[in-house]
Amino acid sequence: MRWRSFVAVGDSFTEGMDDAYPDGTYRGWADLVATRLAAEAGPDFGYANLAIRGRLFPNIVAEQVPAALAMKPDLISFAAGGNDVLRRTFDPASFVARFDDVVGELRSGGADVILFRFADVMARLPGQRLVAPRVTLLNRVVGEVAERHGAILVDLYADDTYLNPMLWSTDRLHLSPAGHRRVAGQVLTALGVGCDEEWLMVPPHPAPAPWLAGRAADLRWAGQHLAPWIKRRLTGRSSGDTITAKRPMLGPVTD
Repeated sequence: MRWRSFVAVGDSFTEGMDDAYPDGTYRGWADLVATRLAAEAGPDFGYANLAIRGRLFPNIVAEQVPAALAMKPDLISFAAGGNDVLRRTFDPASFVARFDDVVGELRSGGADVILFRFADVMARLPGQRLVAPRVTLLNRVVGEVAERHGAILVDLYADDTYLNPMLWSTDRLHLSPAGHRRVAGQVLTALGVGCDEEWLMVPPHPAPAPWLAGRAADLRWAGQHLAPWIKRRLTGRSSGDTITAKRPMLGPVTD
């Protein structure tokens, strides 16, 4: 196998929310991929995960990209922009140009780069009219940039399986453990590396809830997840303000 090191860059999607280890820290698709690559490459394989929940594209570019490049890895995953499209201040024109520049920079050192077209998360969230066109733009840009720079594209948006709510956590925004396993399987498939077939298995769809039970669930979700998110936006805070990268340096995969 040609990859001897892997650095993951991004936000909560790459940090691994909400796929918890027994100690409460997050695993996620990137850890799963690293574990499989390490099994192929041997004990000298190095893995770093710089992703931090809540990070916006400019922060990821300013903080994580230089750190990733300094490690000179063979493989880099770059997933960013998902938090930006949820903000009122999102500027499509500047984002498109900067995204292309960053991927070109990541590729210039010779590393293979993994990019993602994001799954349709807005099917379960409010604000579709405003945000859905931005997600469409983001996914289009990712596909074009991947082709232009020879990056490895993992197209989650084309996979209707992600419409299954069992692949998402209770906050309706982050992947469930089953969702992270499926992403890991798709990444490994794109890399030409085999994976555990169970990772690609999909839980059955839940039975439809009665209307009243569904509305009660929506109210619980709004109180537990939507209201805190709105409060953070109003106060200029982020869920990752006190969080640091879980694997800030290249190191062996021990899991």
